[in-house]
Amino acid sequence: MPSSVAPSSAVAVPPAPGSLPAALVHPAATIRWLWLAYMTPGHPGRRTTQTELRWIYTAWLGAFLLKMLGSSWDVSWHFRWLRDDLAPPHLLNSAGTAVVIALVIFHSYTGYGVDRRALRLMQWGIGLFLTAVPIDIVNHRINGLDITSWSPSHGLLYLGTAIMLAGALRGWWLHAAPGRTRNLIFLGLWLFFFENVLFPNQHQEYGVLSLAAYRAGHTTAEPSLLDFARSQGQTPTSFMLPVPSWVHPTWMICAGLLTLVVARKVVGLRWTATILAGSYLLYRCIMWLALVATGFPPSDVPFVLLVGAVLVDLAVTYRVPGWAAGPLVAGAVYCAAVGQDSLGILPPWNWWSAPPVAVGFGLLWTAVDVLARSDWLARWKSPAEPGAADAQVGPAAAI
Repeated sequence: MPSSVAPSSAVAVPPAPGSLPAALVHPAATIRWLWLAYMTPGHPGRRTTQTELRWIYTAWLGAFLLKMLGSSWDVSWHFRWLRDDLAPPHLLNSAGTAVVIALVIFHSYTGYGVDRRALRLMQWGIGLFLTAVPIDIVNHRINGLDITSWSPSHGLLYLGTAIMLAGALRGWWLHAAPGRTRNLIFLGLWLFFFENVLFPNQHQEYGVLSLAAYRAGHTTAEPSLLDFARSQGQTPTSFMLPVPSWVHPTWMICAGLLTLVVARKVVGLRWTATILAGSYLLYRCIMWLALVATGFPPSDVPFVLLVGAVLVDLAVTYRVPGWAAGPLVAGAVYCAAVGQDSLGILPPWNWWSAPPVAVGFGLLWTAVDVLARSDWLARWKSPAEPGAADAQVGPAAAI
């Protein structure tokens, strides 16, 4: 990142690191350079070059990569051992959170790379996330291990993550110049958003295999975890699969695929939904191999997502209205799920949930279509500071 901004103080700014390896080899010097060159007060909409934007939002990608790796490990961890606040998955996730906090402070103080609305989303998101952390800890202290992904305190964590990611998506969307780099980082941020939306479903995807292993007499859980479940008066089924069987398909379609519909319309690339779903499934398969190889419980991977993603892309490309596309896509996903279920690699699905889910998905998709044509969205797509986006992607667009 070049030193293109003059510091407000009289202290001379040291030369920028010549390369990323050089910056990593001398972290103290790199931090001092960053502080003197960029930690100067400013307002949202401050002129930011495309090179600076790429560095800033690549840091966002790195932060959420740490969070995603930590959370994926954490799910498997909880199906093996009792909870520990300082467990390695929590520490890895916390490292990502620390980077996010630093980025939000940076945006708030300097005004680089955001408009006012994007900054508020980042601030509200990290604020909600940090508020949810002590609530979750207190919940565990009072109620013991809360293994389910569907608890209210965990829901606040997901919501906070979604809001801060929405801020990052908006900031990059408004200020990045068109081109391959813009598309790649945009897809990366949407992938993390998509993963966060689908994260609660992993409880059932791990729980169904953990329960089967328990019933077969070769449980993947440590005795202390099973003893805790018994002390809470829970059966293995209520402990490992505590939510009804209609939850997994409903959430996958009405939240997961709906996210892909929005991403496809916002990003605009023909195969946006397919790329996001395929990347997510590839990540899940890699994590499956890594976790199983190190002795952690396995999970079912929701391959049926790919069917829905391809159909979402086709429906948006050929402008099929949501009221028609929603039921057709939902029906196709249920049909594909029958095949995955016959292979024994699908969490419990309530097949009678198909009609209401199809209708609900059609209504939600129609709402997205209506929103896409609304004046409100047209206003939302403009920066909160008039002329800020033009100033940022004009002379710097060729960098």
